[in-house]
Amino acid sequence: MHPFPHHYTVTGHASNNGNVTLSSEGLDDIASEAPAEFGGPGGRWSPETLLTAAVADCFMLGFRAIANASKLPFTELSVNVVGVLDRDGRVMKFTEMQIQATLVVPEEVSHEKAEKLLEKAEESCLITNSMSAEIKLQTSVSTA
Repeated sequence: MHPFPHHYTVTGHASNNGNVTLSSEGLDDIASEAPAEFGGPGGRWSPETLLTAAVADCFMLGFRAIANASKLPFTELSVNVVGVLDRDGRVMKFTEMQIQATLVVPEEVSHEKAEKLLEKAEESCLITNSMSAEIKLQTSVSTA
């Protein structure tokens, strides 16, 4: 790992209307637009869906790293994240991130250990740790 602090640079380009193009060196561009809930056309990534996706991605990548370090084999991890945007007083903000993680493990794997590692992945997620929203984790572990 590189020493801290890490820096991540994204550049946005937009005209008077239409997509915002988000770019970062070495990555494919992403087209973004206001979601339908804010009068946008929908059908594109938006700041709201990108943030919610970042929570899902961070959780999954974190779990994979923790599982590998703990020598916990797993067959599949599925994560569904619902970001709840609401008014908090006079400001709009994400008030809640609901994470539903479904893990499939081989028969010989302890479900209790798997549950603990899922909880550890949520606790160590740098995206959710950077948010003021309440994080609600629901887990399900089953055998392949």
